[in-house]
Amino acid sequence: MRKAIWAAAAAGMVLAPASAAMAGKRYEATITRTTYGIPHIEARTWRGVGYGVAYAYAEDNLCLLAEEFATVAGERSLHFGPEAKAVLGFEEVDNLSSDVFFRGVIDLPALREGAKALPQRVRDLMDGYAAGYNRFLKDAGAEGIPAECRGKAWVRPITGDDMLRLNEKQMLLASSLNLAAAIANAAPPGSPAPKVAISLPQRGELGIGSNGWAFGSEATADGGGMVIGNPHFPWKGPSRFWQMHVKGPDGYEVMGVGLAGTPMPTLGFNRDVAWTHTVTDAQHFTLYQLTLDPADPTRYMVDGTSEAMKAQTVTVPMPDGAPAVTRQLFATRWGPVFVIPGRGITWNTANAFTLKDANRGNQRGIDTWLRIGAAKNVGEVKAAVSETLGIPWVNTIAADRYGDALHADVTAVPNVTAEKVKACATPISGLFAEFAILLDGSKAACDWDVAAGTPVPGLMPASDQAATVVKSWLTNSNDSYWISNPALPHRQLSPILGDYGTARSLRTRSNFIETTALLAGGKVDHARAKAHAFANKSLAADLAVEPVLKLCASAVILPQTTGLGCSVLDRWDRRFEADSRGAALFRAFWPKVARLPGLWAVPFDPADPVNTPRGLVTEGDKGDKLLAALGEAFEELEKAGIAPDAPWGEVQRVMAGNEAIPIHGGPGTLGILNMQESVPSGSGLTPRHGTSYIQIVSFDEAGPVADAILSYSQSTNPASPHAADQTRAYAAKQWHRLPWHRAAITAAAIGKPKRIWE
Repeated sequence: MRKAIWAAAAAGMVLAPASAAMAGKRYEATITRTTYGIPHIEARTWRGVGYGVAYAYAEDNLCLLAEEFATVAGERSLHFGPEAKAVLGFEEVDNLSSDVFFRGVIDLPALREGAKALPQRVRDLMDGYAAGYNRFLKDAGAEGIPAECRGKAWVRPITGDDMLRLNEKQMLLASSLNLAAAIANAAPPGSPAPKVAISLPQRGELGIGSNGWAFGSEATADGGGMVIGNPHFPWKGPSRFWQMHVKGPDGYEVMGVGLAGTPMPTLGFNRDVAWTHTVTDAQHFTLYQLTLDPADPTRYMVDGTSEAMKAQTVTVPMPDGAPAVTRQLFATRWGPVFVIPGRGITWNTANAFTLKDANRGNQRGIDTWLRIGAAKNVGEVKAAVSETLGIPWVNTIAADRYGDALHADVTAVPNVTAEKVKACATPISGLFAEFAILLDGSKAACDWDVAAGTPVPGLMPASDQAATVVKSWLTNSNDSYWISNPALPHRQLSPILGDYGTARSLRTRSNFIETTALLAGGKVDHARAKAHAFANKSLAADLAVEPVLKLCASAVILPQTTGLGCSVLDRWDRRFEADSRGAALFRAFWPKVARLPGLWAVPFDPADPVNTPRGLVTEGDKGDKLLAALGEAFEELEKAGIAPDAPWGEVQRVMAGNEAIPIHGGPGTLGILNMQESVPSGSGLTPRHGTSYIQIVSFDEAGPVADAILSYSQSTNPASPHAADQTRAYAAKQWHRLPWHRAAITAAAIGKPKRIWE
């Protein structure tokens, strides 16, 4: 049986060339581990690169990756039960909905066909990754599998199909994947209502984010470029980052991080260029409102002509011999139908709603990142993202050794102009504005415009998106392209690329304020960049604490809890350091008041987006509400078993076995750059997503100079020595100088190099 499984796996390597067997070794790589278990992978071929990366990743995170392959194969219900949860990128979805989505929406035959047109090096990378993963399973044997997934049927060899599906999932993380349950549970009128809760994520509320800075020669102490990367990604699940240093053919050498199943770094640096990513405010899909044929709700009208929806039967196997579950999904020229009954988005006899995704079938990403990794300057980075339109949903922020800085908000987005958005609006488009652009599906003219030169018809050309190169500095904290530097506002572009002339988030404003202050104190070097990244200031606290304390002092009588809250805030240092006392109280207080109408005396001013709105209103009813909210926050903490004046690191922590590791940083909604969004855990809080891989990269004559730390460490295996070592370093604000040159790698090696081949 085991031989049959391996034979099937080999037969399924759809990306492998059809030529006769190669002489000698088909796959070969050398893996050297250094401090914190960081692997340095060398290979002479692209197959070898994928082979070595997969093997090293599986050594650290086998159970996580094996579960991912079960997810994209639509096998979660079979192995984990239909009602349990899957993490689809950044949010949880029930397993049955996940399986229906991957079995129905992921078009494997189309992905196989598309793979034939990919550059050979991309096909080789993916082929090598599958081989390296399978090689690790073979070498580990039954007893070498980590205890968490030992003996599980879902830990199996993979094929090229698994790699295609996983890559497709990564492309859809910020688009269709967020509506997986909504698509999987869409059914014609008269069908039973969905049995699962379906939510509508708002823009900016997907649990993802990041900060990134590119400093040019005018801003740095050495006159070269510098990048600070601070992506905010989940602490658990398949979207965790993993560090690697890859040296491959054609002079390719990159160090950085990737996600589960990524065959090379997608964020990092080479000898001449460093780059980071932040999730863009652009939308990578449009919604369509269908006008249905009165005679049949599975037909819809386009320019007065009735068109049939395409029905697809999806069968999901169930555990313990239970009958398989069968569903029908329906698709249109505008994409799959979806429903969110709780928000009034239903499929009735008159209307239905669909989603058309620019990243569906996007197989260009890997080659884009390979081009970025081979770039010698930011001009070549800009060309890579512009010519391929392969970056799915992130800004690219880069700097090079020559002192140029780049911010490119250039991704795979629908080519929809402001004029088209207006002309194709429906009477209810405004109700969807906080989520996406809703267009009229009854008009063929409301399809995306086709521009010359794009790799896929209907994508917006890079020339209509935002890309800026300067010698000063550029930054992004997930707000739109409008402002990357307050001195250099961008011209207005299509609304699909994000809001223009609107209030920026507190985190964006904090970024501009703190970066301006940083440069006012002198040019940037590594030491000053480190302090900047981990300052743990809160702009919300800077704006609100003093007015609240004045309100406390002026009150004639205060309820006991409010008075105690005032005392705690008065002693707080306004930071979210591990030893800050009072941070927990402000974290509980601010969400209660942040959205109060009329909160600010000075409203938002597009001419001063950094400093407005401001001036907390404390008079009359507003003051009463502020004090009441402070008392409520105090009471809530006590009921949760959290002392309002406890050191922040005793409240927000990560458990490594029985060891509690204090975690600094706090919510981005409080204007904290070192973001940590945490969830209740026992009598405290545990980070769910936030600061993950932090890198500071500059250049000297010999190559890159990089300090970095991975907040949640390399391995998800509790038995690994690298499951929490970097977490302790992050807690202590200890940075790691990454070894790039061979002598540094040899000196930092923690074991003998491992050479694998077959």
